[in-house]
Amino acid sequence: MIEIRLARSPGERRVALLKGGRMIGYRLERPARPDGVGDILQGRIAAVMPALAGAFVALPGGATGFLPESEAPGKRLPPEGTRLTLRVTRAAQGGKGPRLSARTPQLAGEGLLARGPDQALRWAAEHPRARLVVDDAAEQARLVAALGRERVVRGEAFDETLEAEVAQLETPEAPLPGGGRLIVSPLPALTAVDVDSGGAEPMAANRAAIPEFARQLRLRDLAGPILLDLAGLSVRQRAALEPALRAALAGDGLAQPLGFGPLGLFELRRARIHPPLHEVLADRALARGLALLRRATREAAAAPHRRLALAAPRPVLEALRALPGALEEYAARAGHALTLRESPEEDLGDA
Repeated sequence: MIEIRLARSPGERRVALLKGGRMIGYRLERPARPDGVGDILQGRIAAVMPALAGAFVALPGGATGFLPESEAPGKRLPPEGTRLTLRVTRAAQGGKGPRLSARTPQLAGEGLLARGPDQALRWAAEHPRARLVVDDAAEQARLVAALGRERVVRGEAFDETLEAEVAQLETPEAPLPGGGRLIVSPLPALTAVDVDSGGAEPMAANRAAIPEFARQLRLRDLAGPILLDLAGLSVRQRAALEPALRAALAGDGLAQPLGFGPLGLFELRRARIHPPLHEVLADRALARGLALLRRATREAAAAPHRRLALAAPRPVLEALRALPGALEEYAARAGHALTLRESPEEDLGDA
């Protein structure tokens, strides 16, 4: 049975996709800073680039996106200055703007015309029989309006087991059944994944690692070139595991297995649509601040009479103040504002 779990806390929306009680998808969203995928907006062709088989497009707010020729009307790039209705198909990456498509109805209007669906709605569309468990009244009302009352229920979205697994995703390691671990190392040009057998028999450890490797790719939204280094096997033994690797990746429509390279590393390429989890968490001050805000929200709900204060280093407090709506959402839930105090150490106490 497929189930979608949505946990809302100030400034964040955490969404998990479960199959038979096991997490097979995860997305961390900051509603005030959406990644833009699925947005419908108006843009203007700023520069046609034949050498790149596409064009740069001026977007609302001063951003620049890229329209591939294959996604242009009739697969032909219009002249510079042409205005088009566009859909964002891939989030911005580093210094590169979002990827765009003009294969959408051309609409009147200016700027941003419609926001793309959030992850809960995307998964609900992919799995029309899936139940959605939501822990927040406002999120429940929003999803009921979109999907109907019969699919959306209010309840505990993330239990202790799911919370622990999500916390593990924020680290470079993923434990393997029977011992050992995967070590995930995202780099600017590629992601390296190493199998640590933990002393187990190498072939058995690697066989156990393969399905978890495929699962971690999806849970962490890893993208671009990815290298897998199996543990302690000869070239011939590694080659014998290639069918299992390809089978594990077969259900991932974003993954393109490339086989073993000359260094004995299994290579694949995974298409990027949303930012990988490690990019979402790259602002460590904000990630820490929102985790503290989540904890403060739980404590305020457990003891409504308390007025809480958050003591934390200046970067954490500045990151919280800069995220639109996060502190206001806490105040609305708790019935009072959260007092912020600069401190070299983190602490939640009475105001």
